[in-house]
Amino acid sequence: MAQQRYDLRKETDGTWTVFDVFTGQPAEIEGQPVTGLDLEYADDLVDLLNIADVKRRLSRGDIV
Repeated sequence: MAQQRYDLRKETDGTWTVFDVFTGQPAEIEGQPVTGLDLEYADDLVDLLNIADVKRRLSRGDIV
């Protein structure tokens, strides 16, 4: 199984950031950083982004 690209990080203010594990930077959706989220929403978004990433990598032949 390919390494998951996105994960969660709890911020000091108690909110959650979805971040790219390869860069350490917040993930972006339509150019906006994915920060300041509640845990449930952030967790669901991580799952969706990882699924989309695996599909993209499979279609390019990056993973078999």
